[in-house]
Amino acid sequence: MHAVLEEIKKTGIIPVIKIDDAAKAAPLARALIAGGIPCAEITFRTAQAEEAISRIHGEVPEILLGAGTVLTTEQADRAIAAGAKFVVSPGFNPRVVSHCIEKGIPITPGCCTPTDIERALELGLEAVKFFPAEQAGGLEYIKAVAAPYTNISFIPTGGINAHNIVKYITFDKVIACGGSWMAGADLINAGEFDKITALCREAIFNLLGFGLAHVGINAENEKATVKIADRFSALFGFQNKAGVSSIFSSDCIEIIKSSSIGKNGRIAIGTNSVFRAMAYLERQGVEFNKEGVKTDANGNVTSVFFREEIGGFAIHLVQNK
Repeated sequence: MHAVLEEIKKTGIIPVIKIDDAAKAAPLARALIAGGIPCAEITFRTAQAEEAISRIHGEVPEILLGAGTVLTTEQADRAIAAGAKFVVSPGFNPRVVSHCIEKGIPITPGCCTPTDIERALELGLEAVKFFPAEQAGGLEYIKAVAAPYTNISFIPTGGINAHNIVKYITFDKVIACGGSWMAGADLINAGEFDKITALCREAIFNLLGFGLAHVGINAENEKATVKIADRFSALFGFQNKAGVSSIFSSDCIEIIKSSSIGKNGRIAIGTNSVFRAMAYLERQGVEFNKEGVKTDANGNVTSVFFREEIGGFAIHLVQNK
């Protein structure tokens, strides 16, 4: 997959921005980054789009910047010259798609039929925009149309919001979702960048779905492990499940037979995507112990430990089931 698409996949959300005043572009970009979403699609729906892209590219270069609602090759050229790293169009225009491919710029054209998808595959595209997502049939339609096409991924846009994004993003053929709810034109025009940051944080945490999976307690030896597990069972009626190196007392408490990683034990944090959670947390300065990474049969990361301990506990991310 193209490096730009990989970065989009790591974030999982593309704020779709309609900007009326280019002077607000850089503050907006900083608000998105502060909210945990270092990505933006500036749509060519207003005369300020090109200037907004140029200002963000010059003042906030760390954001992954794209141009949306690109309808002509001339608009594509202007967007690329201004600093856009990817291009998005509402429909499939072969001329615009071919032009961007020749320029070496990833383009995700709007596709919502098998015919559209086959045209995209014919031109070597790896991902397409599914638009308008909700109105065109939503996730169930994407699953149905994706079944015969194993080499294409989707970016649903249109009707995506804070309440339905999780159902889309957990489908493995969806690399990201586009939406405008976290940075609407009214908020941008009013300069309410703190609110945009808060909405971005809400969106990213909804997408990642962080939650306590289980707590691991280090015991001195196997005898002590059994004693601790039996105590939880006696008090709360938990069913103990013995493993090779630990005993689970209910699904939430793991008693480890001998001290291992973590002074006191380990805390497992569940997430909808370990891959995206790692990318998000690395942007917050977290380092991971890559030697302890676990993967599934498809090579997807399912478990990874932090390098740091918190309160004497090792922290590891695990894939939500």
